[in-house]
Order: sequence, then structure tokens, then C-alpha cells
Amino acid sequence: MSFDWSFFIEKLFFPNEFYLWGLFRTLTIAVLAQLMGIAIGLVVGYGRLSRFSVVRALSGFYVWFMRGIPVLVLLVLLFSGLAAAGFTRFQDIEFGFLNIPANYQAAVVGLGIHSGAYMAEIIRNGIQSVLPGQIEAAKALGFTPGQIARRVVIAQATRVIVPPTGNEFNGLIKTTSLVSVIGVQEIFLISQSVASTTFKVFEMMIVVSISYIVLTGLWTVIQGVLEIKIRAFQSDTPAFTWRASIKQYLHHTTNDRLLTQEGRQSTELGRR
Repeated sequence: MSFDWSFFIEKLFFPNEFYLWGLFRTLTIAVLAQLMGIAIGLVVGYGRLSRFSVVRALSGFYVWFMRGIPVLVLLVLLFSGLAAAGFTRFQDIEFGFLNIPANYQAAVVGLGIHSGAYMAEIIRNGIQSVLPGQIEAAKALGFTPGQIARRVVIAQATRVIVPPTGNEFNGLIKTTSLVSVIGVQEIFLISQSVASTTFKVFEMMIVVSISYIVLTGLWTVIQGVLEIKIRAFQSDTPAFTWRASIKQYLHHTTNDRLLTQEGRQSTELGRR
């Protein structure tokens, strides 16, 4: 059976409205879950550094528990398991013309609380990167604990937190494919539906793979630009424009590749 190029090109470059809505759901689930993960990560991350042993223990247990559960199992547990056990059930929410399905809510909550465990460790490492002397200086100046957290700790920890947070979001975009198991109509489930009706499984899987590559590739560029702008802001250098930031990101990426190639060539020469 030959590859159907006309079908492939049509689905890749001229997707129908159904597929575009699936793409929209994929992005919104990833964004909302990441925001929830950051919120949970802030609370749990600070809890991991608390002077109270009970708070540290509870925060550590949350991180250990969530990192030990596969995302797929967690999604099924939230959407089907809780309802089957009689604890609670996600219900459709309607706000005028806006309808939020129950499985969509379960997808966001499941990915969000799972991401929160990883974000907690990212934020904890960022907080620990701030020198204790700067916190003591802020206390000596009369800063409140809230001001110290906002203006000293978080402000300086951002440069440490942003890169792994961007990587977490990159992975979260791909993890959204797992929400198809609870019936969320995102791009992977839609691609499966099209493949099952047209028998073009290989073509549709290539299309959805390219879709994920484009999404994560665009985010990688955005992340690189954000990191450059944050470094420029914290070093008190003149603010970059977005165009200049993108050029610098591409310049650094090219240099890194050249250095990697030179390192490989040197290694090969050394072996010879």
C-alpha cells in the first residue's frame, strides 16, 4: 500500500475546522495545566523549604506521590476512578455560550497537579540559588516576608526557574496526547478518528507528529527569546527588541552547534 501524498498534503496544509479546534484544545489544556502547575509549585516549593517539619513532610510526600504516578493512570483515576468509587464526579460547566466539558476539566486538573510536583522542585532549586546574605540584607532593610519573596527571592530566582519551566511546558504540550484516553477531542484523538475512517493511519500519524514538532519548535524559539530578554533585564543592559532577541538566539544556537561539531571532530582525531 503506497503513501497517499495528496491526502497527506491536504491534511497537513489544509486542515479542516475539526482539526483546528483540536489544536486549540491541545494548546489551551497545556497552558492552563502549566499555570496550575506553577501555582501549585510555588506553594509546594516554599513548603519544601519551610522551617516546620510537618509542612516539609507533606510537601515532600506530594512531590514523591505525584512523580511516582504515570500521567495516564492519574487521568483515568480522576475522571473515571473517583466517580466509580462514589467520591466525586466532574460535571460540565456552562457560562452562557461557553461550555467546558467534564473530561476537559479532568485533563487540565490531572496534568496541572502532576506538573505541580515537577514545578515545585524547579522553584525550590531556584529559591535555593539566591544567596542567604541577600535575604538577610532585605530583612535588615525592614522588608516584610512577602516583599522579600516577591522583590528578592522570586526576582532573582527567575533566571534559574525560567529555562526548566520552559522545558516542562514543552513536554506538557506533548503529554496532552494522553488526555485522549478520557475522550478529550485534541489533535491526537482527532487524528486517530480520521485514520480509522479513512484507513490512512501512517499519513495521519505523520501529520499529527509534524503538528507537535511545529508547536514545540515555536515554543523553543519563544523560550530562547524570553531567556535572552530576562538576562538583558537583570544585567541592566538596554532592552532587546523581539527581532534582535530572535537573531541573538539563533546566533547562540548556531555557535553551540559549531562548538559541538568541533568537539566531535577533535574527539575523532584523538581516537585516530
